[in-house]
Amino acid sequence: MTHKPNKPHPDQFDLFQEALFPVRVATATIDLDRFRSKIKRAMAQAIRECPHDRPVIAARMAQYLGLPNLSKATLDAYTAESKARHDISLVRFKAFVRATGANWLWDMIVSEDGLLVLEGDEARLAEIARLQQEQKDLVKQLKTLRSVPVVIRRHNTGGSSTS
Repeated sequence: MTHKPNKPHPDQFDLFQEALFPVRVATATIDLDRFRSKIKRAMAQAIRECPHDRPVIAARMAQYLGLPNLSKATLDAYTAESKARHDISLVRFKAFVRATGANWLWDMIVSEDGLLVLEGDEARLAEIARLQQEQKDLVKQLKTLRSVPVVIRRHNTGGSSTS
């Protein structure tokens, strides 16, 4: 007798594995101060992880925005939690993401709304999963329909009759 390795049950999750595509639920309220701090900290992290320094990031943002320049001080204000009322606009945020290459910031922004950002081919993967779910539903429907015998009653309308 050969020993088969134990396969985990499909409902059994690995406690140490983080889901690549987590299921999210929208928060009931919007805590603007907390959200503002979260954005500023995330942008500061994006700058630390970026291969370019702050002046280069600011120059790249200015280029994307079609501005002659954007100061390093403005960039610093966007990331300083002490500057609570100096929020970045959506257009400038987009330029910041492009300038730093930190696409993960988009996902961070929408996560509290129960949303998840898919990048590139990940959307095709989601479509595959959706179609597989639809296929399972169709198989269930067919199984239900096949579970009841089909009685075919044919009426003989074209045959010869004897009198």
